[in-house]
Amino acid sequence: MEALEEKEEVEQTPDDVISLNISDYLDELELDAEEASVISNESDFDWSSIDTSNLPSSYKTNSRQEKKLLQLADNFLQQYSHLCPDRKPLFIHPLNECGVQKFVSTTVRPTLLPYPDMYYWSGCASFVSDYLIMEPLKCPVTPPSSLYSPTTIVKYQRGNCFDFSMLLCSLLVGAGYDAYCVHGYATLEMCSLDQTQEVCPRLRKPPEVLVKEDPNKYRIKYPLEPKSQFELQQKAKEEEEAKSTQEEEREEEVVEEVEKPKRDPLHGLRVHAWVLVLSGKRKVPETFFINPFTGNNHSTKDECFLGIESIWNDKNYWVNMQDCRKGCKDLSFDLSNRFCWEIMFPESDEASQLPTESPKNSTDELVSDPSNALEHWGPCRSFEMPLSWVDRIKVSCKEYENPFPRGKKVILYDKAKQEKWAAYANADGLVERLTVYADSDRTEELEVKEWFEHRKDLLYMREVNHQTQLITDHFNPGHPLLLKAHTYTSLEPETGHTVEFYHKARVDGLWKRSETATEMTEYFEEREDLLHKRHINFGERDQGMEMAGGTAEANARPIVQIKEYFHRNPKKPADEDVEERVFKVIDDVIQLTYHLEVYDIIPSKVVFARVIGREKREGEIFLSRENTVKYQPWSSEKHKNMRYLYNLLWELRAEQKDLKQLVRDSEAEMLNILTVRENEEANIKLTVSIYSAAQREQR
Repeated sequence: MEALEEKEEVEQTPDDVISLNISDYLDELELDAEEASVISNESDFDWSSIDTSNLPSSYKTNSRQEKKLLQLADNFLQQYSHLCPDRKPLFIHPLNECGVQKFVSTTVRPTLLPYPDMYYWSGCASFVSDYLIMEPLKCPVTPPSSLYSPTTIVKYQRGNCFDFSMLLCSLLVGAGYDAYCVHGYATLEMCSLDQTQEVCPRLRKPPEVLVKEDPNKYRIKYPLEPKSQFELQQKAKEEEEAKSTQEEEREEEVVEEVEKPKRDPLHGLRVHAWVLVLSGKRKVPETFFINPFTGNNHSTKDECFLGIESIWNDKNYWVNMQDCRKGCKDLSFDLSNRFCWEIMFPESDEASQLPTESPKNSTDELVSDPSNALEHWGPCRSFEMPLSWVDRIKVSCKEYENPFPRGKKVILYDKAKQEKWAAYANADGLVERLTVYADSDRTEELEVKEWFEHRKDLLYMREVNHQTQLITDHFNPGHPLLLKAHTYTSLEPETGHTVEFYHKARVDGLWKRSETATEMTEYFEEREDLLHKRHINFGERDQGMEMAGGTAEANARPIVQIKEYFHRNPKKPADEDVEERVFKVIDDVIQLTYHLEVYDIIPSKVVFARVIGREKREGEIFLSRENTVKYQPWSSEKHKNMRYLYNLLWELRAEQKDLKQLVRDSEAEMLNILTVRENEEANIKLTVSIYSAAQREQR
């Protein structure tokens, strides 16, 4: 393809460019092979040693209809090579594992595997990328000479990009998608499965949705400040000078970059295969590509895809007739457009759009006569594609649940490393780990995230921040203690813990509790009394009391202050609706702060203080105007009544006693949580899912 050969200023033919690149950069190709061997971490697999004696007869011979198909394909290929001499040879009928030529469309075997995830493209793509070991093409600028059946690829769990694409396309077509295998060209990173320059998908931030605010056309327009024209001119001159200096610096940087041999000498020539999914079927809203090596979907305008030669599925074969100088971003994927795509077997009675007139000096007997070309082309219009020669693709439950052939899969990203394991491969239920580094060499760890499955304690994710030394455990719903998340540095008590709960399953509506050695803060939601926060301050224990080995009541920390915050209750007047109440337990002071009205500036307050010089007796409530301070400018007469204040103080004393007990219960609950979590981590147990057939058989 002219666009993909990237002609230099020196006049050279495309074949000369390819041969020159291959001969001059042989060392680079050897390095690519070494990189691929490092990725595989195994010795090269000898495909010539595989056993084909037990394969069905359809693998070893061609039926009468298949032989006719190969003749028509040869006819099409001859016309194509004659009429498009500058194009690369098509990938039409490579050899299979038995050395028999097979048409690529008959190698696609539509299969729907009996697993829920395999009904969706994401599940199929993820399975193929995890199940197979990537092998690079022997020659990066030409397609392979052989294409094995998807059943053989599944059996040996390895293959090149064409093998990946054929297996993935077979699964997608079987699941009802309008999917096609693509023979084209891609970048070095995509062909060699190099993701070290990409951001890990788990670290990508979702795009921010900008909310446009409606401008108020009635707002006041203030006059602009006067500006000096001379100052503006001077500022413009300074900006121009700064731009000129920046451009010079950029030119110097560009010169330095050009001197460095970073450009791929085979850019635009590297052959790659991937999968195309057209919109329409299975409610796919937009056409997209799938890279079979990674299982990720890409836009058809992605710059990593540099061109397309042909596509095929189990029904037909199409040749791209569009210009690919700008990659695939301007391509039309309307396969019914005969000017964009040349179909091998037209589904209607329309004739092919390939020109049938040959040059005057042509010596090709097949297409020297236009009528002869049409005669050879005619049978293609009425030909029906034979069924696939490949057996049904089968994947056992054990193979599906343990897709990684080496036990685990390691993917290197930019400043990150991702590791994946099969379920039940690790005793602690670990299935994935993501390590984030501070540098591109991946030497200094910043953060580690781990994902778990089938744990009895319902732990599904753990985050470890190496900068703050904080560990955060996340739990699925159903934990006996209703845990949702737990942040800590150590499981020792009073070392700093933040626990989140599933508040809808709790009676008190508590969703978060943070505790240190000196304070505790609790957050609530959806409570009838509209309480949303409680803060407790603790004092220091006596020197003779030790925390380790004692109960919460025996080693209780003295409560200094309890502070509660309430939301606004619209059913009450603002000066009767408490917003904040403070119980200073040691100082024996109770303070109430009420909500503000719309027109208020200072809130109403009531303070009950201790009477100086009077001994406190248990059960006694002493109230006088000396120990009561209030500010209620809009209060009713009942707030001025001492009887009302006495009853209010009596209720607050009772609530203070209950609050102290609630604080002790919270301390005991935190100790219980830490004890339970310590036991769960010491004795990790995994549950066997009723849907895991392999684990049930093993058990």
